[in-house]
Amino acid sequence: MLRAFSTAATGMTGQQMIVDVIANNLANINTSGFKRSQVDFQDLMYLKIAQAGRETAAGVTAPTGIEIGAGVQMAATTKIFTAGELENTARNLDVAVSGDGFFEVTLPDGSTRYTRDGSFKLNADRQIVTAKGYTIGSGITIPSTAVNISIGSDGTITAHDADSTTTNVGTLQLARFANPSGLSSEGDNLMAETEASGTAMTGTAGQDGFGTLQQGFLEKSNVQMVTELVNLIKAQRAYEINSRAIRAGDEMLNTANRLIS
Repeated sequence: MLRAFSTAATGMTGQQMIVDVIANNLANINTSGFKRSQVDFQDLMYLKIAQAGRETAAGVTAPTGIEIGAGVQMAATTKIFTAGELENTARNLDVAVSGDGFFEVTLPDGSTRYTRDGSFKLNADRQIVTAKGYTIGSGITIPSTAVNISIGSDGTITAHDADSTTTNVGTLQLARFANPSGLSSEGDNLMAETEASGTAMTGTAGQDGFGTLQQGFLEKSNVQMVTELVNLIKAQRAYEINSRAIRAGDEMLNTANRLIS
């Protein structure tokens, strides 16, 4: 049986994976803080029919070998952390990170997750939470007397009362990682720390390399529709070419069978 069948099949499987990733990117084109993914591939092991550098005659070595590859495999899906466009929403609790950093989110079990989605809300206890109701940081509560909230570029949150009294109610801290692409996507716009990402380094916005905060803005996804559609066409064409390799192999075997009969 021709090796082309199994080799081309791995190529078709790889292109299917690309289409799956592109579909997820496009599905999240309007998701705040979403970062697009790309697929990385590696070639599979090779059948070495003849080794490079082998002796072909007395004192003569071959400059090249004979190797036949077994196809391709998916190596990784990599998050691309380029900045998304900032959209003006004019909401006091919408906050965008301009630069490096993630908001810290505390889950009900006490574990910490990280997000670039700054579309925050107030819950019944007047705590700042995510759209799913998860607490931001260690918990920031807005006084019931506050009629307005301002968030500085350094994350300082100030509550303004009707009598013009101002109260500092907390600070939005940011976290960053040595390898943000190593974070684990958990859904709900949340990512979890892993051994690959490294330990979270926390700090104040605008200091020590952390990005600044922009109140009244949201970071849109960094998905570019044109780029994704071009990649989709390329994946479709590559899938077709791999299928043609299988068809060519089938025709070759069919020709050989007719010679024998």
